[in-house]
Amino acid sequence: MGDIHLGTGAHVLAHGKGRKDRSTPLDQQTVTALRSQLTDQKTNRDSFVFATRTGTRMSRDAVAARLTLHAKNAAITCPSLTGKTITPHVLRHTAAMRLLAAGIDSTVIALWLGHESIDTTQIYLHADLATKENALARTTPTGTPSGRYQPEDDTLLAFLRNL
Repeated sequence: MGDIHLGTGAHVLAHGKGRKDRSTPLDQQTVTALRSQLTDQKTNRDSFVFATRTGTRMSRDAVAARLTLHAKNAAITCPSLTGKTITPHVLRHTAAMRLLAAGIDSTVIALWLGHESIDTTQIYLHADLATKENALARTTPTGTPSGRYQPEDDTLLAFLRNL
């Protein structure tokens, strides 16, 4: 709890992989959820946000197992989650992709993820189809209509479909 700061510039301090210390900003929705959780339980600076029944720190495996359980329950009301593998690492990857989609520079994303090299971050940032189409739209030659190509020759299309 001592690593969470919910005031102005809300963030969490984390000691991560490679013995790296990171400061990760928190959005307003997360701050609200954490404040709610803190008022529901007795906490002090040395207690854990994600604690076991005995109040000790949850292991990485326990967090992953809890996430899998909640994803399975969420799939009941959100069928699109059925069959998807949701892990803490997948959530990290999703956060990186959402930052990229929001127009955040990849060097900032690298800092956010705690990567020393931008090359490591590039692994996370493979472009999805929408990102690729947006990039392609920016490179449309002058005088040509933007958007996807729509063939006009129905005879040719029928021929190609029958091959």
